[in-house]
Amino acid sequence: MNLKDKTFLITGILTDKSIAFSAAKIALEKGATIIATGFGDGLRITQRAVKRLDGEIEVLEMDIQNTEQVQDVAKFVKDNYGKIDGILHAIAFSPIEAMGGNFLNTKVEDATKSFEVSAFSLKTITNEFLSVLNEGSSIVAVDFDNSQAWPGYDWQGVAKSSLQSIVRYLAFYVGKNSIRVNAVASGPLATTAAKNIPGFSTMNSEWNDKAPLGWDTKNAEPVAKVINFLLSDYSEAITGEIIHVDGGAHAIGGSMLTD
Repeated sequence: MNLKDKTFLITGILTDKSIAFSAAKIALEKGATIIATGFGDGLRITQRAVKRLDGEIEVLEMDIQNTEQVQDVAKFVKDNYGKIDGILHAIAFSPIEAMGGNFLNTKVEDATKSFEVSAFSLKTITNEFLSVLNEGSSIVAVDFDNSQAWPGYDWQGVAKSSLQSIVRYLAFYVGKNSIRVNAVASGPLATTAAKNIPGFSTMNSEWNDKAPLGWDTKNAEPVAKVINFLLSDYSEAITGEIIHVDGGAHAIGGSMLTD
């Protein structure tokens, strides 16, 4: 897979354990140019993290909830890089009040913030970067399987369901621009974000037992490989798709019985 002459905008690079970091690492190895974004207190974390990657990576400040700032970044990218070939949306957030078994008591403003940051933001970034994307570009969102309820994940799970729906609608509306929109539903990974998910440690052990191929929560590379496949021209006819990269756990109901 050759990504030479491709330029991608990657959000969500934090530590070297993050999915976005692994995706950027592979893209660089395949010849791509990477532009990263961060914001607030996380901006310096992103700036430090990209120094561990092999290549010069510009880090731009972009708060996805600030539309004007997103527009400014899109303009900067256009003025300095011309058009780009893809975007990785690795953005998610839920207030603590919207998780941890507080589902029935969550206030609408906390649920709304979960939706805005974790799901609606995919529409925001797609819309504001539409004029900066080359024909044949690809937008990939990082997802988590939400075909069933995960107690404790609560309104973030609802937001992920919304994200999947938004992927499908965006695929329809931007397909006329020859732009693809897909999501990768990752199994649980021991990232910074995962530490904020109540019950993650339990999910961690159960997932490996359930997945036919097994699952290593410390290895984001399998997920990153599929992200790069979707960013590449090899996925030119795939859009509106949710690809599970979870060792196959999503396909197995209940507990597996063994002799």
